[in-house]
Amino acid sequence: MEKLLTAHELAEVLNLSVETVWRYTRQKKIPVIELGEKQYRYRIEEVLAALAGGGGLVKEESSLYSKQGEYTYEDYLKLPEDPGYRFEILEGCLLKEPSPSLHHQRVSSALYRQLAAFFDQFDPKGELFYAPLDVTLTDRNVVQPDILFVSGARKDIMRKERIDGPCDLVVEIMSPMSRRKDRVQKMEIYRQAGILHYWLVDPEDNILEAFMLKDGNYMLVFTGGPGDRFFHPEFPGLSLNLDKVFYRPETD
Repeated sequence: MEKLLTAHELAEVLNLSVETVWRYTRQKKIPVIELGEKQYRYRIEEVLAALAGGGGLVKEESSLYSKQGEYTYEDYLKLPEDPGYRFEILEGCLLKEPSPSLHHQRVSSALYRQLAAFFDQFDPKGELFYAPLDVTLTDRNVVQPDILFVSGARKDIMRKERIDGPCDLVVEIMSPMSRRKDRVQKMEIYRQAGILHYWLVDPEDNILEAFMLKDGNYMLVFTGGPGDRFFHPEFPGLSLNLDKVFYRPETD
């Protein structure tokens, strides 16, 4: 079967930034296959042919990515506004991604409502937040989790403009473009930061995975989807309706 590349995979093959791949996609300088809402794939032969036909000239946004590996929170604050995109810094590397899809937001909203009802009773002094909200874990790690919870015992990490330190719970809702980032890069950053609970939500495969930090490593304590009964040893009484979380209207 023919291999179709994601934007991240194409960027690695061409030794470009993902933003450059997206920019050329928007400008229709390279061919793209649309599998669904914000789900893009590429055939490397067609992309190479298109670039060769255009003189093979690929211009990086050098000013934006000139400090890759060295970005800090201070640099993050100086980034220009770019509607339709959000930025993060992972280990000093700047990432720029499109805003979430409609279904992503449906999943996020449904999960947030159920978690809010639970935490209001479980820890009334704690607070639940959703993106966009900056979380500075180190000077070189600035993230925007889709959902995050700060317990009443740890409210000292709250600042006027951000959360400054590890939250108690972080939830990332994956997209086809962010899957590797969320499962590999961010998981390791969150582990090192000491975030106790990390959940990964996959709206395409309808799966929620709940990881809990134990002895310095993440342990999977739950995985399931629609029709499954949610259980978590650290949150007794939390009964998520995963059918509602992953509900997709027939019109989609």
